[in-house]
Amino acid sequence: MNLAPTPQRLLRPAPVRGLPADFRWGVATSSYQIEGAAAEDGRTPSIWDTFCRVPGAVEGGEHGDVACDHYHRMPEDVELIAGLGVDTYRFSLAWPRIQPGGRGPANAKGLDFYKRLVDELHGRGITPWITLYHWDLPQELEDAGGWPARDTALRFAEYASVAYEALGDRVEHWTTLNEPWCSAMLGYAHGVHAPGRRDLGDAVHAVHHLLLGHGLAAGALRDAAGSNPLELGITLNLGTATPETGSEADREACRRADGMGTRLYLDPLVHGRYPEDVIADLAAQHIELPVREGDLTAIAAPLDVLGVNFYRGMLFSGVAEDGSPTGADGLPVTRVVERDLPRTAMDWEITPAELTDLLVRLQRDYAVPTVITENGAAFDDTVAADGSVPDADRTAYLADHIDAVVAARARGADVRGYFAWSLMDNFEWAYGYDKRFGIVRVDYDTQVRTLKDSAKWYRDTIRLTRDDTA
Repeated sequence: MNLAPTPQRLLRPAPVRGLPADFRWGVATSSYQIEGAAAEDGRTPSIWDTFCRVPGAVEGGEHGDVACDHYHRMPEDVELIAGLGVDTYRFSLAWPRIQPGGRGPANAKGLDFYKRLVDELHGRGITPWITLYHWDLPQELEDAGGWPARDTALRFAEYASVAYEALGDRVEHWTTLNEPWCSAMLGYAHGVHAPGRRDLGDAVHAVHHLLLGHGLAAGALRDAAGSNPLELGITLNLGTATPETGSEADREACRRADGMGTRLYLDPLVHGRYPEDVIADLAAQHIELPVREGDLTAIAAPLDVLGVNFYRGMLFSGVAEDGSPTGADGLPVTRVVERDLPRTAMDWEITPAELTDLLVRLQRDYAVPTVITENGAAFDDTVAADGSVPDADRTAYLADHIDAVVAARARGADVRGYFAWSLMDNFEWAYGYDKRFGIVRVDYDTQVRTLKDSAKWYRDTIRLTRDDTA
């Protein structure tokens, strides 16, 4: 197994051929990971504020109380974004900052921050792209049952209406949820993300209520927008599932992985139904989706765009390492097979060709226009003696995945944009501040931002591409 990062390549910026003139270039962040000001101006605790205080839950006992101090440094950060030459900035709103406790009237001070952010972006010619929910559920709603409880979906739709009323006159691009798989499975089944629960039944109920929340919020946003421009979507973390061999066991393992990771979300979102084979797999574990009349119609609200967060594809086997086709629980084995591929500091395989395959598959099976709303890599960056941050591994990662988007478009995939993750190093959830995904380095002691070489490459590549297509 190759634990080294992608081979070092010195890449010169060059125009990316094969993209339309209106292709979107962006960077992305999320509220809890960068904002800080966790107890200022009326913000109440989220599930991540609580989870970070659980001993052993987060690397080094770290938390987002200060993070990148974006709440106080926002104008400086927007200037930095503008200097990268991107046309779009994807960021998330903090639900407990806008609607403390997850219900009731809006918090004017919290909304004012986002109004100022949007105004700063417009002033620099940058399109704001809002994500309503990037995992920071108000703790009071978790105390009332969290996403496994149906009421949370209803509260989310109300929150969406509050946010749109304040910002809808100046923001056209709205994403409801970021990565509901992570919210449900990492948070409620595996316990490694907030709120740290470990119950697959709860997680599956959370899946349905997250999707229902999306559908109800989508309806509320469209009603509020009326005839005003609105591009509405959801963002999913998606990958590929490849069988290790052509055996029936390995193909079945891929079916199960694809069912729980992709089709459980996209089939109801686009086709208005849950996949029958996944329902059967869950029934074998005595788990049932809590669907009520009208839910699937709400979930299948039309999507203008599908946000795709891609980090890796995976190889699967249907037999355990000891050769057994079933695990200790008596269920069929679905095992990730490690490959001898370059890896990131997250120990994730680097698989750009599988991004092409994914995008072509999404076009074939779901035919919704896509935007890469997150793609990037953590590496162990080192600051050079002159203060620069040479990160050829990250530059190569970005270049290879942008090339993968071009290849997907050449095969008919309607991909309309690429947003690098992340704008800056930040709080990386259960990894604390140990993993750095940013194309901009943050010195957490001084909060000084430094463009890494990858940021300069991205900036110059965007400029040359625009000049080439003008």
